[in-house]
Amino acid sequence: MKAVFIVFNQANTERVEYMLDRLEIRGYTWWNDVMGRGSVDGEPRMGTHTWPEINSAVLTIVGDEQVDVLLEKVKKMDEINKEVGVRAFVWDILKTV
Repeated sequence: MKAVFIVFNQANTERVEYMLDRLEIRGYTWWNDVMGRGSVDGEPRMGTHTWPEINSAVLTIVGDEQVDVLLEKVKKMDEINKEVGVRAFVWDILKTV
């Protein structure tokens, strides 16, 4: 199993929800109002007067076979509008209870 953490501009909310539904990913945890800045060229998303945009994030645990498909969908979403921004990070899940 893998954990996939996706951080995205709230403008992509409906796209992310649709993507998870289409891939039949039921289980996830969602955070609204996530602030930060991309490590390469991302603009700050702070919800302030100066940096008004804001992000959301979702964490899902999926089977190894779903990871590449999910990452490809995230990549396509990012290519549609690079300025809006979406990133995904993956790590191993060793145990769960």
